[in-house]
Amino acid sequence: MISKTSKDKTRQKVHSRIRKTLAGTTQRPRLNVYRSVNHIYAQVIDDAKGVTIVAATSLEKGKGVKGEKRPTGGNVASAKDVGKLIAERAQQKGIKDVIFDRGSYLYHGRIKALADAAREAGLNF
Repeated sequence: MISKTSKDKTRQKVHSRIRKTLAGTTQRPRLNVYRSVNHIYAQVIDDAKGVTIVAATSLEKGKGVKGEKRPTGGNVASAKDVGKLIAERAQQKGIKDVIFDRGSYLYHGRIKALADAAREAGLNF
């Protein structure tokens, strides 16, 4: 019987192939995107130092506010919000140019919405 490979294992293989050609530097850090079913996450990473400089997630709205329901992050609108937020935080740290790392996801839907929103907010990639 042939065992089935999980979607996450396949995603990790594709991601490692893509990461062979991408590396963030101090001048141009890497904008990494992770997409789950319900949320989307973005980080700006300096691979030379191995440090996350800034991060943003769709979980941040409603976090810590009692009684307020967390909005879903599994849609294009929240991806746009995360893109704007990560661009603003990166510019506060003095970062204008980044390398976009889409992970193993197709450049479509939520990933494209996050990238377009980050570009509109001032990041160059």
